[in-house]
Amino acid sequence: MKILFVYNPVAGQLQIKNHLWSIINYFCSGDIELTVHATQENKDAYKVVKKQAGKYDKIICCGGDGTLHEVVNGMMETGSSRVLGFIPAGSVNDFATSLNLPRNMEQAARLAMEGQPKSIDIGKFNDEYFTYVAAFGVFTDIGYITTQEMKNLLGRLAYFFQGVKSVALMKTYRVKIRHGNEEFEDEYIYGMVSNTVLVGSLYKMPNQDVQLDDGLFEVTLIKAPNDLIELGSIGPYLLTGKGDNDLVKIFKTNSIEVIIDEQIPWTLDGEYGGNPKTVKIEVIEKALNLIYQE
Repeated sequence: MKILFVYNPVAGQLQIKNHLWSIINYFCSGDIELTVHATQENKDAYKVVKKQAGKYDKIICCGGDGTLHEVVNGMMETGSSRVLGFIPAGSVNDFATSLNLPRNMEQAARLAMEGQPKSIDIGKFNDEYFTYVAAFGVFTDIGYITTQEMKNLLGRLAYFFQGVKSVALMKTYRVKIRHGNEEFEDEYIYGMVSNTVLVGSLYKMPNQDVQLDDGLFEVTLIKAPNDLIELGSIGPYLLTGKGDNDLVKIFKTNSIEVIIDEQIPWTLDGEYGGNPKTVKIEVIEKALNLIYQE
């Protein structure tokens, strides 16, 4: 078997450095032809996978959600049906929680090598792909404006401190939504299309039966609160995933168009996704063969 192992050496407080040699030694213990690539810069994993995916039977990546995002985009653009294994090593690893992947890196490596792949849905955001979330509005820039050095030093706290700074800058956006035969418009501070049970290690999808392979993504829209009391009611709802809140609209869809009255930045799997005013998001059902635990 030919395997391409792509890892981010600086992800997640440099977690990989204490496990790298044992993981590589394990990968090489069988009848394996292994190629190892350490990413050197942004988009490096994407470029390597896009160029070389067709040469291998399986691709295994190690890093955070951003590394996985790059690898998946490389695979999707080449139309690769290769199996993908993921060893989470980021500061947060939201999607790894939905995938029920082991936190122990050696155990995750064993699963990536020996586990059975399952087909999951992938999102298409205009011309780019994402694995678990596309979002705009308050807090969505935290993942990519928080420096790697700060993430390595503080871990999850880095996102919290950056988020506190963002609250003071909270603003609303006039947004038109089209999906199915429905169209509506309102003022929102946040919008998200996701295929995960957890976002930001805090937000649990309220009252949703999230399935990674059902051809549907969950949409969350948060209206602009009128006062601090309304603002304060949003947090407990998102943190617990229980009850109802009139400011939060949640529904499922396989396709959605989002039209905003100004250019604002989007995040795709925690990475900067550009600032388009019009976004079309489609669910590509069972597009990726990924090894994970249900």
